[in-house]
Amino acid sequence: MTDDARPPVPDGGGVEASLSRTLGLARPAARGVAWTSLLGTAALLAGIGLIAVSAWLISRSSQHPPESAVAVAIVGVQFCGLSRGLFRYAQQLVGHDVAFRALARLRVRVYERLEALAPAGLPAFRSGDLLARLVHDIDSLQDLLVRVIPPFAIALLGGAATVALLWWILPAAGLILLVALGLAATAVPWLTGRLARRSETRLARWRGELTAAVVDLVEGAPELTANGALGDQLHRARAIDARLTGVAAATARTGGIGQGLAVLLTGLSMWGALLVGVVAVHAGRLSGVLLAVLALVPIAAFELVNGLPAAAQTLQRVRRSAGRTFEVLDAAPPVAEPVDPLPLPPSPRALSVRGLRARYGPDAAWVLDGLDLDLVVGRRVAVVGVSGAGKSTLADVLLRFLPYAEGSVTLEGVEIDRFDGDQYRRVIGLVTQDAHVFDTTIEENLRLARRDASPSQLAAVLRQARLDDWIATLPAGLATEVGEHGARISGGQRQRLAIARALLADFPMVVLDEPGEHLDLATADALVRDLLDTTTQRATLLITHRLAGLEAVDEVIVLADGRVAERGTHADLLARGGAYAAMWERETGAVTGLIPLR
Repeated sequence: MTDDARPPVPDGGGVEASLSRTLGLARPAARGVAWTSLLGTAALLAGIGLIAVSAWLISRSSQHPPESAVAVAIVGVQFCGLSRGLFRYAQQLVGHDVAFRALARLRVRVYERLEALAPAGLPAFRSGDLLARLVHDIDSLQDLLVRVIPPFAIALLGGAATVALLWWILPAAGLILLVALGLAATAVPWLTGRLARRSETRLARWRGELTAAVVDLVEGAPELTANGALGDQLHRARAIDARLTGVAAATARTGGIGQGLAVLLTGLSMWGALLVGVVAVHAGRLSGVLLAVLALVPIAAFELVNGLPAAAQTLQRVRRSAGRTFEVLDAAPPVAEPVDPLPLPPSPRALSVRGLRARYGPDAAWVLDGLDLDLVVGRRVAVVGVSGAGKSTLADVLLRFLPYAEGSVTLEGVEIDRFDGDQYRRVIGLVTQDAHVFDTTIEENLRLARRDASPSQLAAVLRQARLDDWIATLPAGLATEVGEHGARISGGQRQRLAIARALLADFPMVVLDEPGEHLDLATADALVRDLLDTTTQRATLLITHRLAGLEAVDEVIVLADGRVAERGTHADLLARGGAYAAMWERETGAVTGLIPLR
């Protein structure tokens, strides 16, 4: 097991959430969904009322009645016509407001979970697929509040009112409409849902695959081009896009089948109501004026259920998106926070590690095995070793990114897992080999550490990080944009900016994890020496595989396979002629005849 060992990565397809749990996402917005459904019902009933009253008015007007006999109907037509648009607008306004608020809350929940998972738990998700979950899948969940629950509620409420109207006019017509609406509200959505289940399942997966492929293509474009692999990656992205297009086409066909069945039931209910209406008129049980109402109301009534096949199809997509979202929400954080965290010591100065053992999983091999370490303010310790020796794992443990299985890590005598993680990380900071620089100005990147920092404080940390002379040459000074991932500045400047940010945060303890990695040797060695010079008033742990500048530290610990192979000062270890001396010989090229590293 190496430092980079991580849990297996899911395939990105996710699992379909249960219906009850999916519907549970709407519970916090239940009141808003209820209002949306009531307003939608009012809008559709106004439309049905417009058709019914207009049909009666036209039929009655053909008998040339006095104007007073149709005055109420005229007012009714005007009222239904105006109120329909008003209710529809209110439904859209309330519905989307409810959905956007619910999505904002859910996105915050997901982000908080990602924050708890970072950094050790995030490799379980590919970055591109994780982006699809955070954006596309959560966006899809708004359909639950807008295009799934309200249509079914509107169909139930409006359908009951419309059937009651036709039953009052002619029971047989009401019964026909009840059967037709019942089939349209149950059998057709069920069939559509069954047909859509497989395609919607694949749709979420291939959408995530495409996002991941595009992110890899964009971020890795220089390397892909340099290695002649850009064409293969483009071909892969096109192939995934073709699969996604095919799945989308299957989804559209399913929607067409549902709409076709709904139209068929609409026609059958109209002709059925018209048939029994004609018989009733001939039998003298129904006024001929109402026959037009019986014929036209079923057509208008089916607007209540026309959207249900699409709603059932959307529900399958929502369940898949919900499943992928719940995979993130259900992921256990690598480090559990204490129920009752202890307050931090007023002046934390000493971090003690005894018998530390850590690994990535209960059945994995030990990555750290029996490490002892003391970090005291004013003391500098370097941990060296080849890749996979356990150096970065040590940083993860000390920052509470990874739990330790055995041993103890105490701050002023208190186990660090008794403190709140965010509060604890105000005591100990981290500068990594790939510290993130945001696509904004130099000043804004610095102020991430302390928003209220004064100009003199910014100038002081820039001077300590040896950036002041360079910034003085920039036309925009601190207002200079650094670009995405610091693309407009050099690698050394980017690392020094991250160091200045850590200095501004004024951590009593600092972990420097391979700060000179990815830099040329001269720049890396100069950076490490400057770092050691600027952290004399802090407890400093330098993790590195290079040995330049380590004569300035108080202790060097050599790790091999997670265990301490050697420890002592730079001079002592060289004199001992062991593993450290062999590393020094290889790095400096000196011929000393010391024991080579095994």
